[in-house]
Amino acid sequence: MRMHLPLLLKISGMRNLLTIVFVFSCAVISAQTKNELAEKRIGLPNGWSLTPVGKCLQLGDLPLNIAVSSTKKFIAVTNNGQSTQSIQLIDARTDKRLDSIDIPKSWLGLKFSADEKFLYASGGNDNWILKYAIINNRLILKDSIKLGDKWPEKISPAGIDIDDAQQKMYVVTKENNSLYTLDLKTKKITGKLNLDAEAYTCLLSPDKRELYISLWGGDKLLVYSTVQKKLIASVPVGDNPNEICLSKNGIYLYVCNANDNSVSVINIKQRIVVETLNTALYPHAPVGSTPNSVALSADEKTLYIANADNNCLAVFDVTIKGKSVSKGFIPVGWYPTCVRVIGNKIYVANGKGFTSMANTHFDPFHTNSTMGYQKGDNDKWYIGGLFKGTLSIINTPTDSQLSEYSQLVYTNTPYKKEQEKNAMGEAGNPIPMHIGDTSPIKYVFYIIKENRTYDQVLGDVSAGNGDSSIVLFGEKITPNQHAIVKDFVLLDNFYVNAEVSEDGHSWSMGAYATDFIEKNWPTNYGGRGGQYDGEGSRPVANNKMYIWDDCKQSNVSYRTYGEFADGYKAVIPVLNNHFCPYYAPWDLTVRDTTRYAQWTKEFDSLVAINEVPHFNSLRFSNDHTSGLSKGAPTPFAQVADNDLAVGMFLQHLSESPLWKESVVFILEDDAQDGPDHVDAHRSTAYVAGGFVKRHYVDHTMYSTASMLRTIELILGMPPMSQYDAAATPMWRCFSNTADLTAFHAKPALVDLNERNKVSNAWQRRSETFDFTKEDRIPDDQFSEVIWKAVKGENSVMPAPRRAAFVKLSAKKDDDD
Repeated sequence: MRMHLPLLLKISGMRNLLTIVFVFSCAVISAQTKNELAEKRIGLPNGWSLTPVGKCLQLGDLPLNIAVSSTKKFIAVTNNGQSTQSIQLIDARTDKRLDSIDIPKSWLGLKFSADEKFLYASGGNDNWILKYAIINNRLILKDSIKLGDKWPEKISPAGIDIDDAQQKMYVVTKENNSLYTLDLKTKKITGKLNLDAEAYTCLLSPDKRELYISLWGGDKLLVYSTVQKKLIASVPVGDNPNEICLSKNGIYLYVCNANDNSVSVINIKQRIVVETLNTALYPHAPVGSTPNSVALSADEKTLYIANADNNCLAVFDVTIKGKSVSKGFIPVGWYPTCVRVIGNKIYVANGKGFTSMANTHFDPFHTNSTMGYQKGDNDKWYIGGLFKGTLSIINTPTDSQLSEYSQLVYTNTPYKKEQEKNAMGEAGNPIPMHIGDTSPIKYVFYIIKENRTYDQVLGDVSAGNGDSSIVLFGEKITPNQHAIVKDFVLLDNFYVNAEVSEDGHSWSMGAYATDFIEKNWPTNYGGRGGQYDGEGSRPVANNKMYIWDDCKQSNVSYRTYGEFADGYKAVIPVLNNHFCPYYAPWDLTVRDTTRYAQWTKEFDSLVAINEVPHFNSLRFSNDHTSGLSKGAPTPFAQVADNDLAVGMFLQHLSESPLWKESVVFILEDDAQDGPDHVDAHRSTAYVAGGFVKRHYVDHTMYSTASMLRTIELILGMPPMSQYDAAATPMWRCFSNTADLTAFHAKPALVDLNERNKVSNAWQRRSETFDFTKEDRIPDDQFSEVIWKAVKGENSVMPAPRRAAFVKLSAKKDDDD
């Protein structure tokens, strides 16, 4: 095995940032001191850090579940990510991998038979259960049990459990929200019960007379009688309950509530919650810990909880029920999804491993024949498949070790409780440092665009850290965006928090993406069925709070134009009566300049009556483009239309009486896996307004959450999640002296009526894509199409870069 090898990537002109790429091949970590671990700290693109303890094994793409056999001889892991899905068999005594097999579709469900001869796995949107024999330490596919036809029939088996004596299997589903009872001998469905909401998993009582079901979309723990064959009880718990575990005596049940930073402890015999454990690092923390797995120690005195978004285990002494005590935290890998305990060893599946991986082989259309392409290879080079999971294996820590581990977790976490009300900044700056302090800025306009990296658009700006060879839509195509970064602020170190649009709009509007979104978009984006569940379209996937909820709670007026308003209706309740009824939703056949005109009509009428909301969200989405689809506008025409809409918007606002008190923030919801020489998460972002600095370059590392945090501080609103609470506000972009010079839109330099006429493989590929909704297309292939359209049919798109980041300093830029 290779040891940890940090490689320094020097970025010319950059300050306050050190970019480190870790070649991290799961070298064994043992007997580490706190200082030794701190020296190996891994920075992440979202500003958080890792110091994983223990030793580890390499897993596959997005491991979601670990099954332990009855004698604890075997461990099985199901990998349910966007790229190759697989099941791995591991010897729990030697901690060595015995076998790994690919599986076409899978999701979460995994269970050994009591005799350890078979392993059953949920087959995802193929809507079946697969049965593997364990022969000579190998997994051999033996059979399947069909629940229904494959997707698009909506079933999607999730958690499973088995009554071996009765040869019955219980399966809960997350698409048709049902409980299935299966006869393992006949492979027949003997019962089906509607659960009214999406289920996550299920667990039988020790006597097999009851089945406990976590209702992911229903905020309940259901009790099903296997004797009476009906639901007999329901226990309310927190938001998005997912995994559960049960004491050996069958009295106490623990269920994680992902959206509440909590675990409910239930006396299942009395059907009551006896206590709720707060898994966050600070009391009353906003959403952002995401507890999603739970396990008891062998003596059942200690409870281990996987905090996915805090990258740690929370550890509780649960000896006295109702009086549990926090013992501390254990640092693990990125986005832990499952925890199990065998003897004195703790096993943790880290969904995103230890860091992003470098991408050096991306070639989705096989333009480079020397690559030795094999079917399925390219999946692993797409952004959704580059977070290879790991299995951390940790010896039960002593009290002194746990104390050191806890200190590491707190150091890895940029969120601190005091940041909710107090932020970094400078006295007199228009961006307040304390929630509730006034700002001279009264009106915020927040524009969401679609899917561009920094280098694709601004790589030709000499003042920034760009690579002109990667530019697709440079100054000729985007003269207004280039004018904005020259007239106002150039941000060349801005990163989106999201991977794709499904989580991108959640991050852009809520500084968080739920565990439902995080665990399900890879299935959809991997072409394995499922649908786009983002942007308020499915309640179970929704954040507890979006920025409009924050506005409502803070008595800030708000309105949306196209964002979370689909088909001229509000998608979520908070936007009822707070959206423009004639503003066009997602539709690539509608020009963004048309949307600009729609906004102008309503804006002018509101100005006239002094009723412009203080927060306004808008969507200009045509920089997504329609690829090379014949007859559709060319990528140049659509990006130029988007650019012109931005320029016209800014000119109209700057010529209005609100200009002095206004600011405009513009970002991409995600970067669509496009080429960028720093990282595939680096994206364009723009700030303009009367109090925004002029002709300024800001190299500070910012994120989607940073922009939201800045908006919240301006409007006097608290953060929505731990991520925006921890993010660096963009105060360096602002001056305490207003410059009211109006912005003048630049005319389009390309024909906006230009249509695709070429006939080639890329045009034919474009016409297979579904542009009727966001991200119904494969981002990796679409990025390649855009590259070929701009750079030429024989050109090769450079590989996306993945990097880990360490922010060295929060000091003011040297240019200040």
